[in-house]
Amino acid sequence: MAQNDDNLLKKITSHAKEYGFIFPSSEIYDGLAAAYDYGQNGVELKNNIKEYWWKAMVQMNENIVGIDASIFMHPSTWKASGHVDAFNDPMIDNKDSKKRYRADVLIEDVIKKYEAKIEKEVAKAQRRFGDSFDKEQFLATNPNVKRSQDKIDEIETRLGSSLAKGDLADVKALIEELGIADPVSGSKNWTDVRQFNLMFSTELGSVAEGANKIYLRPETAQGIFVNYLNVQKTGRMKLPFGIAQIGKAFRNEIIARQFIFRMREFEQMEMQFFVKPGEEMTWYESWKAKRIAWHKALGLGEDNYRFHDHINLAHYANAATDVEFNFPMGFKELEGVHSRTDFDLKAHEELSGKKLQFFDHEENKSYVPYVIETSIGLDRMFLAVMSSAYTEETLEDGSERTVMKIPAALAPYKVAVLPLVKKDGLPEKAREILSDLRFDFNCQYDEKDAIGKRYRRQDAIGTPFCVTVDYDTLEDNTVTIRDRDDLSQIRVSIDELKAKLKESCSLEGLLRKL
Repeated sequence: MAQNDDNLLKKITSHAKEYGFIFPSSEIYDGLAAAYDYGQNGVELKNNIKEYWWKAMVQMNENIVGIDASIFMHPSTWKASGHVDAFNDPMIDNKDSKKRYRADVLIEDVIKKYEAKIEKEVAKAQRRFGDSFDKEQFLATNPNVKRSQDKIDEIETRLGSSLAKGDLADVKALIEELGIADPVSGSKNWTDVRQFNLMFSTELGSVAEGANKIYLRPETAQGIFVNYLNVQKTGRMKLPFGIAQIGKAFRNEIIARQFIFRMREFEQMEMQFFVKPGEEMTWYESWKAKRIAWHKALGLGEDNYRFHDHINLAHYANAATDVEFNFPMGFKELEGVHSRTDFDLKAHEELSGKKLQFFDHEENKSYVPYVIETSIGLDRMFLAVMSSAYTEETLEDGSERTVMKIPAALAPYKVAVLPLVKKDGLPEKAREILSDLRFDFNCQYDEKDAIGKRYRRQDAIGTPFCVTVDYDTLEDNTVTIRDRDDLSQIRVSIDELKAKLKESCSLEGLLRKL
C-alpha cells in the first residue's frame, strides 16, 4: 500500500459504493457531509469485525465483561469527565479560501513530510547496501536523516508544549514559521487559532422552555465509568477486571474528511481495565502487546502497523500510545491504549458524592482503581480492512480483476454456491447444498451469467470460496472449491465441504493465534 495514495482512497470509496459496502447518507437528497450508511455487504463485514473484537476481548477473558450503556447521559457526567470545559480542538480559518482546519493537524502534516523524507533515504540506502544494510545504525548516523529527525523533534516538542499550556498564539506562530499554506488555495493568510468544543448538544424534555440541556456522548468510556460499581458488585468482580462496550459516539469535528476515517457519528470498541494503583504500567505494556497481536493476527501486513507514543498527554493520562495503520493517507491512528490513572472515577466520585472504590481484602482497605483503556474506532478498522484488501490484478491470461482480499473470517459472505448451468437438475442440487451450509455460514447463491462472470462478482465483494456444482456432482457427490486469493481449485466430497470451509472461515482460527 502506498503512502498518501489519494487515488487508492478514491478507488476504495467508489468500490465500496458500487458493491454495497458503504453509501453516502441521504444520497437521494444530495447527501450529508461526512455521514455514511453501511450497505448490505458493509454491515456484514462490520458485524464480523465487532464479533472478532468482542470474542477476543470478552469471551476469551474470564475477567472482562460487557455492557451497553445509553447514549444519553446525565449532563453532570460530561462536567466530571472534563468534556464540558476542555473537549476542544484548536481551529484556524484561512481568510482567502474560507476553509477551516485543525491547527495541530496542519502542523502534523509537516511532520509527516519529514518522516516521508526519512523513509525515502532509508529505501535508497536499502537498495544500495542490500542484505548488509543496518537500518538502526543508518538512522542514527546519516546526516540527512538526523537533520529531518531533529526538525521533527523540534516541531513536536514545541507543539506539545504550546497545546499543554493553551498558548494558541504560539500555535499560530509555529504555523507561520513553518510556512504552512492552505492546501486548497495555497494562501498563508490565517486567522488566529481558537478553541472549538466538539460536543453536540440537544434538549431533553417535552417543551423547549422546560428542557434540560444534554449532550450526545463524545466517547463511550464514561458509560463504563458510571457503571463501574454496578458491574463490580453484581458480577462480584475482583481486580484486575475489565468492562467492554461497543457503541456510537458523536463529535462535531471541525473538518470531517478522508471517507469514513473521520466522521461526526462513529462507532467505538472500548475496554476499560481496572487495576490496583502502582500496577498500571505493567498492565499498560501488557495491553499494548495484546492489542497489536489482535491486529496482526488478521494478516493485513506486519509493516502496516506501528506504535506512536503521545507527546502531549491528555489531562487524565500518565501514558498513552496509538496503534497506527498505514492507510492510503499514510500512517494514522487506528487504536489508542491509555493509562488513564484514577482520574475518571475520582472525578465522578467528587461530583456525584457516591463512593466508587474497591475494597481490597488482602490489604484491608478501600481505594479508587487505576484504569488502562483500549479504544479502537470500528469505522477506521473497517477502512483498514478495506484498504489492505483492495487489489487489482492482471491474471495469466491477460485479463484483469478487482478482488477484495478480506480475511476469510471477516468476509461478508464466506461461500457462494454456483450451479455450472441453469438446467439439468444442477440448480436444485446447488440449492440443496446451500440449505445445509447456511446454518454455519453466510452464503450467496448465483446462477446468472457465465461462471467466470460470477467468480468476478464474488471476488469484488471478497467471498473467499466459490463452490461450483457441475454434472460430475450428480454422479459422484463432489464439488469444486475455488479459492479467491490464489485461484486454485480442488475437488471435495459434499460430506467434507462444511469441515473444509470451517477450517478457513471460522473466527476460531484467528482467536487461537492470540
